[in-house]
Amino acid sequence: MVTKKQAYNISAGELAALGKEKIPKELVSNTHLIYSSPATLAFNSPGAQGYGVKRAGLSIPGSVMLLVSPACCGRNTTILTEYEEYRNRFFFLTLDETDIVTGRHLRKIPQAVQEVYDCLEIKPSVVMICITCVDALLGTDMERVCKKAEDRVPVPVLPCYMYALTREGRKPPMVHVRQSIYSLLKRENVRQDMVNLLGNFDHLDDDCELYPILRSLGIRKINEISRCKDFGEYMEMGNANFNIVLNPEARYAAADLQKRLGLPSIELTRVFQIDKIRKQYSLFGGALGVSIDDSAYYEETLKHIEEFKSKYKTLTFSVGEGCNANAFELSLALLQYGFSVAEIFANPGETDFVYLRKIASLSPDTRIYSNLEPTMIYYDSFDSEVDIVVGKDAGYYYPRAAKVEWSKDIQPFGYAGLRHFFAECEKALGGKEKE
Repeated sequence: MVTKKQAYNISAGELAALGKEKIPKELVSNTHLIYSSPATLAFNSPGAQGYGVKRAGLSIPGSVMLLVSPACCGRNTTILTEYEEYRNRFFFLTLDETDIVTGRHLRKIPQAVQEVYDCLEIKPSVVMICITCVDALLGTDMERVCKKAEDRVPVPVLPCYMYALTREGRKPPMVHVRQSIYSLLKRENVRQDMVNLLGNFDHLDDDCELYPILRSLGIRKINEISRCKDFGEYMEMGNANFNIVLNPEARYAAADLQKRLGLPSIELTRVFQIDKIRKQYSLFGGALGVSIDDSAYYEETLKHIEEFKSKYKTLTFSVGEGCNANAFELSLALLQYGFSVAEIFANPGETDFVYLRKIASLSPDTRIYSNLEPTMIYYDSFDSEVDIVVGKDAGYYYPRAAKVEWSKDIQPFGYAGLRHFFAECEKALGGKEKE
């Protein structure tokens, strides 16, 4: 008799009991071979779709990118060139076997940068050099290479690293690229009425309440890199009064700006628990020495949630990490609103245990899976009673369930993000009440 193989999983109760010091190796991706799951293809890879390193590196207005890599690493970048906003912005220096063995390509990079600059009728504001794991293994000093390239062209040349090998390290690719794209900023005339929103490569939803809240505090100019019309407006970001960090992967960038320019920062976290949204705005106001009145936004959002709950009383969710949310925080929020969460597809980190312990108290049988664990090849959702899934990865595992991809480039935040989330859920469910 053949025993059916199963994907590794652990209950929220069991995982919370183990604690952050004893996370099972199956949930730690750098302890084993990884399964090239939907999460890898659509979320984790630094060069994949969404804002991977290559798109992120072109966030500076007017910038272009030279991708220095073997042909296999650059091939998927050609897909991006089909989009109008990236046309004539990607260039390639393809490495052969001799380049990889000897490192001779390093002498070619400054000349390639000059050729890129000379061939463009509209001159770029910045040339980004994107390198891959090949140069990580060679130990390439990319800062030095960029300085040599700057001797050839009259614009800044910056490095960006598409090193999948460093994904589990102190400064993963998406952390480094955020630091790199703000490294040109200078501080000249500080404007007390201007702030920067750091961390996202696209802007927040236009109806996000953070904008009017900031304006009510006397902020007249709110900068986001994706809304900068040109390089000059991007450089103005250096004169902001302070930064608001909206993604933890921008902490290094904010710390660098504070060290170099004396530009302070404060961090706001994207959460979907309505009471935490309110508390965070209260703490934010306290840090600024003002009182923030968010009651209208709170009441509107609470009403929206109650209407959704009255229509869909007993929904069961499965939540993946391939979405604009922390899978554990979103799952906790859904449980607190009275819904069920059958599964969470995500690798827990130490900081996630603040959510996991509460999930375990509300729903100890919720199962935790790792998208990168090799046994996920055996995952079968056939017997699971799940009504709706969140995230590209969860959507792959549940081809028949209602799906909320929740991964648009434009970012949800605060009360508006929470309302949009439930609106997307209702749209996915077809607006029909669950019987």
